[in-house]
Amino acid sequence: MAPRDTRARGRQRGARGGGAGRGRRRGSGGGGPTLPSVANHPKAGEQVKRAKAWAGLVGFGLVAFVSWRGGVPVEDLLLRSLAGGIIAYLVVWACAVAIWRHLVVTELEVVRERRAEEAAARKAAAPPMTDGAEA
Repeated sequence: MAPRDTRARGRQRGARGGGAGRGRRRGSGGGGPTLPSVANHPKAGEQVKRAKAWAGLVGFGLVAFVSWRGGVPVEDLLLRSLAGGIIAYLVVWACAVAIWRHLVVTELEVVRERRAEEAAARKAAAPPMTDGAEA
């Protein structure tokens, strides 16, 4: 029996819109508006990924170093290091998402204020509307 090409089937499903692909979760599919989120932000997603990666590596290395200095056997050192890397990864992920949520909300408030100021300036600059009865 020949191996199946599951990637081609996934591409076909995504083209038809029948599958629950990655784009649907982020709001890019469908007719509704895209909601603001950390995942949809142009910078936030990449920075959260980068922070998680560094945290995992640093957590692993730090725990490995401390365990090695303590004279822990290699098997235990690796297990502790792996656990330390995972814990650091999760803690930094939660912190990064929380920070970026606040930043995204703040950016939205700034955009709303700017738009309100622009609308007020346009309204003040527009000539006053007069009734046709006065002419």
